[in-house]
Amino acid sequence: MIIILIVITLAGGITIYFVLHNGKNSKGPTIDDIIKTSVDITDITTNLAGDNYIKISFKIQTDSTNAQKELTKRDFQVKNIIIEELSDKKAQDLQGKKGVLNLEQTLKTKINQIMQDGKVVQVYVTDSLLQ
Repeated sequence: MIIILIVITLAGGITIYFVLHNGKNSKGPTIDDIIKTSVDITDITTNLAGDNYIKISFKIQTDSTNAQKELTKRDFQVKNIIIEELSDKKAQDLQGKKGVLNLEQTLKTKINQIMQDGKVVQVYVTDSLLQ
């Protein structure tokens, strides 16, 4: 009888630990974690497919500090990807929420194709001037 009570108590304690531990992680990374694993790509100015040009900046969040270090080293490749993508876009392609989200998703996919030590979790447009 004592052994059964000990087993039940241990099982309950382990269950409570995992429920509380998983509850904390389900909220996602803290803002400090996001900043620590992110790279800023600032002030890219390029022509669009029409007569317009854009000045734009990004914060690119990765899944680890190793991925962040790799992305920092690959900044010239990332800038090239961004310029190539923007050069195919017209001004109306980048206007509004849908246009920005589309660009962010496209860049995330393209950048992940060159990553080896992790992946891009999110691309954020942090500044944009379209003329």
